[in-house]
Amino acid sequence: MQVTVEKTSELNRKMIVSIPDTVVQEKMETRFKSLAREVKIDGFRPGKAPAKVIRQLYGERVRNEITGDLIQSTYFEALQQQNLTPAGQPHILPSDAAEHFEYIAEFEVYPEVSLDGVSELQISRPVAEVTEDDVDSMIEKLRLQKKTWNEAHRASQDGDQVTLHFSGESESENFTGGKAENQKIEIGSGQMMPGFEEEVTGLTAGEHKTFPISFPENYHNTNLAGKMATFEVEVVSVEEPVLPEADAEFIKSYGVDSGDYVEFRADVKANMERELQQGLKNRLKHAVLNALYDTIQIPTPNALIDQEVDAMMRPFAERAVSMGQKLENLQLPKDVFETQARRRVALSLIMGEIIQKNDIKIDATKVFSVIEDMAKSYEKPEDVINWYYSDDNRLNDVRQMVLEDQTIEWIVSQAKVADETLGFNEVMDKQQQEA
Repeated sequence: MQVTVEKTSELNRKMIVSIPDTVVQEKMETRFKSLAREVKIDGFRPGKAPAKVIRQLYGERVRNEITGDLIQSTYFEALQQQNLTPAGQPHILPSDAAEHFEYIAEFEVYPEVSLDGVSELQISRPVAEVTEDDVDSMIEKLRLQKKTWNEAHRASQDGDQVTLHFSGESESENFTGGKAENQKIEIGSGQMMPGFEEEVTGLTAGEHKTFPISFPENYHNTNLAGKMATFEVEVVSVEEPVLPEADAEFIKSYGVDSGDYVEFRADVKANMERELQQGLKNRLKHAVLNALYDTIQIPTPNALIDQEVDAMMRPFAERAVSMGQKLENLQLPKDVFETQARRRVALSLIMGEIIQKNDIKIDATKVFSVIEDMAKSYEKPEDVINWYYSDDNRLNDVRQMVLEDQTIEWIVSQAKVADETLGFNEVMDKQQQEA
């Protein structure tokens, strides 16, 4: 077997594999002899058909089978000989060589990844703590979650709930199905289109109002996007929020059986601190990956990008099927996912190189610590821990997460890091935006 490789681009390779025709002929002869014992040919007793007849009847089929087997058996041998690792499936086609059997395999290879830039990474590490004011704000949010409504005999204001009858027209067509009745809207919640809640602020029960609003250009209903509309509203009622006191009953509803405010406050703070640590960790990881992607530039194999795009599209396809839609009717342009897929592939290759070059091993103690921490929020933590350790797939998910965390830690230890002091809400709001 003779193998030559041509570099057709930075990542593309063209590998030509040549096999002496004598090898093909020998394998064909062996196959012909086997066929002669097996096949039934009119006019001849079983196993007595002349070799010439066998070759005439089965020659092309046997040659195709033999060359197919040779491609399968020699392709990986040729790759090993040339020390090549394809990044995807090859495109294989036979060549026109007459004197021997030859085929061409075209494929992409993995890029070389240089880690020289890691020590020059500029990383901003967020630092924050939970203050007593943060705890006060959180308790206030918990009270808001359990608010009730009382009728208010005044004009509506921010935070109120108004009940409306309303209708809307655009270009002389009603788009609300006639009049929508008894619709409850919380002013300031952003549940309505921009500008609508502001228009119904300052109105009292029984009041009517007509006003124009322009739909946003990116409005989900494309028939209305960017168009002017006129709304007619009638205020049925105005209600103001009533927050519960943080008394024993309220405290017990959040799982503190004693109803003690000091214990409740400590529990809230502990939960906030857990959330904050996760938020800081996620934000640091995001900063590291951004710096890594911007600094270490590598070409990305199209085969891997296509695989990642397919993986990103799969949940949309599965959701569509679950909703009774046909896959052929699902229009998902791949280019929408390509930029993110390219980033994921590049970061995966870079992180993989860091793990390999620095021999980063999964720390079993950290794996247990992560699982133990996740189990704390459940009523029976031991059951959760056992659940993870009873299934290799579940456990491997955690292991990979820990390996990624260890790799991030290694990068931070090598980079130029500057601490950035933030508030609790800054960290958590940013985490929600990046989720």
